[in-house]
Amino acid sequence: MKDQTPMYYKPLYYAAENGEMEQYRASHFANQACRDAIEKAIAEHYRDNRLDPAAVKEVTEQFGYERTLVVLARTVKERDWDARFSNENKAWAKSLDDLPDPDTTSYFRYLINKSHPGLVDLFLTQARREYAKEQEKKPSVREGLKLNAERVAAGNKPVKHKEPEL
Repeated sequence: MKDQTPMYYKPLYYAAENGEMEQYRASHFANQACRDAIEKAIAEHYRDNRLDPAAVKEVTEQFGYERTLVVLARTVKERDWDARFSNENKAWAKSLDDLPDPDTTSYFRYLINKSHPGLVDLFLTQARREYAKEQEKKPSVREGLKLNAERVAAGNKPVKHKEPEL
C-alpha cells in the first residue's frame, strides 16, 4: 500500500508556532518508516555481492521517489566524511538545499544506520538512476503546453487533464 503522507519541509519550531504539528509528525513518522523499508529492502535483496534492483522498486512503490531520496540524501549529507559513499552521491546530496530542516533532534531518527554505508550508496545510485528514467518518461510542462497549442492550432480541442480522485 502506497504511503500518501506529504513531505513536511519546515522545522519543528515552525510547525509548533503555526499549528502544523500533526503534519510535521506524520511526515516524520513516514520518513522513519521509509528508512526502515530501505534497510529491510537492502537486507532482503543483497545477495552474492549484488543488490537486486527490486530493492529500490519495492521502496519507491511504497513511499515514492521524493521521500526515498530525501531519506537517502539526509543520510549521505550527515555522513559526508564517510568514504564509503561515492563522491557523486555526496555532491548530489550537498546540492539539495530544500531538504527537511535538520535543526531538530528528530532529524537524526530517520538516518539509515542499520545497513552498511557501501550498500546504502549502491541503493542510492540505483534509486537516482531509476528516478532519472522516470523523469525522462514524463513530458515537461513546456512540452505539454506546446502540444496543446499545436492541437488548438490544428483545430482540435486541448487535452484536459483528469483531476485526481480523492
